[in-house]
Amino acid sequence: MTPTSDNRIPKQFKFEQQKSPPVVVNFEGGQVISDAGLSLIAEIDRKLQITSQFAQCFQDYRKPNRVDHSLLSLIKQRIYGLVMGYEDLNDHEELRHDPMFALALQKRIGRENESVILAGKSTLNRLEHCPEDSEQGADSRYHKIAHSPKDIESLFVKIFLDSYPKEPREIILDLDVTDDLVHGNQEQVFFNTYYGGYCYAPLYIFCGKHSKIL
Repeated sequence: MTPTSDNRIPKQFKFEQQKSPPVVVNFEGGQVISDAGLSLIAEIDRKLQITSQFAQCFQDYRKPNRVDHSLLSLIKQRIYGLVMGYEDLNDHEELRHDPMFALALQKRIGRENESVILAGKSTLNRLEHCPEDSEQGADSRYHKIAHSPKDIESLFVKIFLDSYPKEPREIILDLDVTDDLVHGNQEQVFFNTYYGGYCYAPLYIFCGKHSKIL
């Protein structure tokens, strides 16, 4: 039996605990977010200052009065997207309207009739394909952001060593490969006789609690 509109009254539950604010649960729905874990990632990043240090490896030659999204904001948005599993820049055409990403980038949200719009794929593409030569970045028409590969490599080494209470005297790397089977005509896919199928073969590098995929 389909309920009538009169029966669709949202129910609400309240859980109260001593010396704690009440927890209210209802079924009104509204704008739902599936990336709530990003709030934890953003908080860890604010404490460790990883993206802030990473941003210092770039040079921004854009005119400040024509910039809607700061360099740090662009870097955070792209990295947070990768952390949450959004590898394709096209994903940001939807994520730019995501309230959780806006909160993670410390944008103001919740103002009536005013939506927060983050950077889209075209803007992030100019960051991702920025030139290595800073002079080229200054003279380029479309790519006004440059980066220093040397500074980025040094930063990665520094962050890795800072994760230890004391710099290790010896570092042991464990390399292993695994299969990532595909079901289609994806690019750069080959038949692997060991795994008996068409797959990607990503290389995993382990160093204690750290790991990286190539």
